[in-house]
Amino acid sequence: MNEKPSRGTFGEVFLTALKLGLTSFGGPTAHIGYFRDEYVNRRRWLSEGAFADLTALCQFLPGPASSQLGMAIGIGRAGLPGALAAWLGFSLPSALVMLFFAFAATNVDVYNAGWLQGLKLAAVAVVALAVWSMSRTLAPDLPRATMAIGAAGAALLIPGAAGQLLPLVVCAITGFLLFRSSKNTGAAAPLQEVEKDFAFNLYVSKKTALLSVLSFVLLLILLPTAVQVLDSPLLSLMDSAYRAGSLVFGGGHVILPMLESELVGTGSGKLSAETFTAGYGAVQAVPGPLFTFAAYLGGAMAGGVQSVIYSVAALAAIFLPSYLLLAGALPFWQAIRRNQRAQAALMGINAAVVGILLAALYDPIWQDAVTSTSHFVIVLLVFMLLHVWKRQPWEAVLFSAIAGWLVL
Repeated sequence: MNEKPSRGTFGEVFLTALKLGLTSFGGPTAHIGYFRDEYVNRRRWLSEGAFADLTALCQFLPGPASSQLGMAIGIGRAGLPGALAAWLGFSLPSALVMLFFAFAATNVDVYNAGWLQGLKLAAVAVVALAVWSMSRTLAPDLPRATMAIGAAGAALLIPGAAGQLLPLVVCAITGFLLFRSSKNTGAAAPLQEVEKDFAFNLYVSKKTALLSVLSFVLLLILLPTAVQVLDSPLLSLMDSAYRAGSLVFGGGHVILPMLESELVGTGSGKLSAETFTAGYGAVQAVPGPLFTFAAYLGGAMAGGVQSVIYSVAALAAIFLPSYLLLAGALPFWQAIRRNQRAQAALMGINAAVVGILLAALYDPIWQDAVTSTSHFVIVLLVFMLLHVWKRQPWEAVLFSAIAGWLVL
C-alpha cells in the first residue's frame, strides 16, 4: 500500500469494531490475528508494517493489548473519537452478555448449580494454560524464571495490592540491572511505516499526549483519596478497576489477582470468591476482550438499575487508562521503543506478571474451585481440549459447563 488512507468516520470505525467484537473469540493473540485480517487485508486501513509497529506499542503498555491496538487503529482512521468508536464496538457485545449474566446470577440462586461449578473449573484450566504459555516466552531463562517464582511467593505472602505492586517494581529494577546491555532487547526499526500510514502528529499532538499522561497520573492519585473521603462503594469499585487497568501487564488474565485482592471478601461492596470465579469462567465463553469481566463485577455488586450503573462505571474505569496511556505514548513511541533500558525493565516486569498469575491460579482460583477428584478430572479434560486439541476457549468452557451440570 503506497498511499495514506483517507480519513474515516466514527460510525465506520464503530461498525467495523462491532463486527470484530461479535466474532473475535480466543483471547488477545487471536484478536490480533482477527484485526490483521480485517484492518490490513480486507479494509486496507494500514500497512503490514504499521500494524506490526502498533502491535509492538500495545504490547509495551499496560492494559488490554488487543483493545489498545483497536484504539490505535481507530485514532489513525478517525482521530481521537475513533479510539472511542473502536473500543465501544469491540467491547459492547461481551460487556452486555456479562452484565446479563451478573443480573441473572444475582437475582436467581444459581451459585450452587453444577454448570456454574463447571465454569469455575474452566477458569482453572484457562489460567493454568495462560501461566504455562506465558512462562515459555516471558520467563524462559534462569534469571526471569527466578523472578517469576519470587513474584509468585510475594503475591501469596504479602496481603492486598502491595502483593502485586511490590514484585512488579522489584522485578522492573532487577530487569533494568540485568538486561540493560543485553542484545535480547534489541533496537527496533524506524517507524517509517506508521508515520507514512497514520500521521499521528495530526491527531495526537505532544500537548495532548502530555495532558493525557497527566490525567492518567492524577486519576491514579485522586481516586483512592476520594474513596477515603467519601466512603462510596461505587468510587471504590472504580478505583480498583482503574488501578487494575493502569498497572497490569500481560493481558486480561493478569487482572485477576489485583481485582480479587480488593473486591473479594466479606462486608459491604464485597463479592464472594465463588461469585468472582464464576464470572471469570463465564467471560471465557464470550468474544471480545477479557477486561469486560469488569462489567460482570460491577453488575454483581449491585441490584436493579444500580447494577447497570456499577457495570458501566467499572467498565469505563478499567479501560480509561488504556486510552490515556495510548494517547500519551503515540507521539513518543519511536524514542521509547529504541530505548534498551526501558525494554530491559519491561523484561523484568513481564517475568513478574507470570509469577503474579501463578499466584492467582493457586489463590483464589484453585482453592475455590477444585475441591474433589471429579473437579480435578474436569480441569484436566478442559486443559486437554485447549492445549492438546487446540479447541477455542468458548468450546472448552461449554464442555466444562455441561460436564458440571451432568456430573456435579
